[in-house]
Amino acid sequence: MINLTRKKTVYIFITLLVLITSAVFFYGHQKAMLGRRRAAWDSLTKILEEKIRAAGLDAGLVIEDFRMKSRIVYSADKPFPSASLVKVPIMLACFYADEKKKINLKDTLILKSAQKVSGSGILKEMPEGTSLTVEELVDLMITQSDNTACNILIDLLGFDYINNFFQSLGLKDTNLSRRMMEFDVRKKGIENYTTAQDMAFCLEIIYHNKFLSSKISRQSLSLLKKQEVNDRIPAKLPPSVVVAHKTGLERKICHDAGIMFMPQGDFLICVLTKNAKSTKVAKRFIAQIALDVYEYAGNFR
Repeated sequence: MINLTRKKTVYIFITLLVLITSAVFFYGHQKAMLGRRRAAWDSLTKILEEKIRAAGLDAGLVIEDFRMKSRIVYSADKPFPSASLVKVPIMLACFYADEKKKINLKDTLILKSAQKVSGSGILKEMPEGTSLTVEELVDLMITQSDNTACNILIDLLGFDYINNFFQSLGLKDTNLSRRMMEFDVRKKGIENYTTAQDMAFCLEIIYHNKFLSSKISRQSLSLLKKQEVNDRIPAKLPPSVVVAHKTGLERKICHDAGIMFMPQGDFLICVLTKNAKSTKVAKRFIAQIALDVYEYAGNFR
């Protein structure tokens, strides 16, 4: 009986010793991994800052490692003409208006010839009288960056409603002062502006399911994942990397803002540029930033 009791005590002692040793090893390993990841993040920060200075363009940038809750920012509060990036908060305004019963996403609108504008999208090619739901217009505005769809939604909600929503959402430097493709208005100095910080904020509340409800946040993220213009953030990434994003492009303006989903963690990337030597240069710059983030993450499988 005494021998059994001693054996049991020894067994318990050994088991506890193994558990404690494993816990100490695991903690040490995690601490070392955390240290390496922080050091790599610091190195990435320096790399990106050097590339921005060497790029020969104006840039605003926010990069975030969601797992580490670490951020890299560069001129994040600097205003840039938003181009089609403004369609992201307009999408949120539409979902909010539906929630508040101002509009109904299932309502049908009839396309008129006078509403068609040039640039991105397929609606400009559709015949007058085409029926589309508000929900379909939101989809086209995001996935194809359809300018006609965006303008119809702007007219549906109104400038005052949209701008008031932007402020209530918490956007500090984002406005809507003109419709898409209104270059005559733009020549008068009337412009839509945003910042990398405001675009990052929009994506963060969507990602963290903090916009209205988890369902609407997931719906917003799903639309961004269906983006068909993929010549910037996703351009140099493997096809296995899922990117939810929205681009913006006008004369001397080139942006992309999105979220990269990877096994090593998810990353927010917002890069706004202007005054590059060419659109190709700006697109390559944004694609390289995304690749640098991807390569950083690849060190932590």
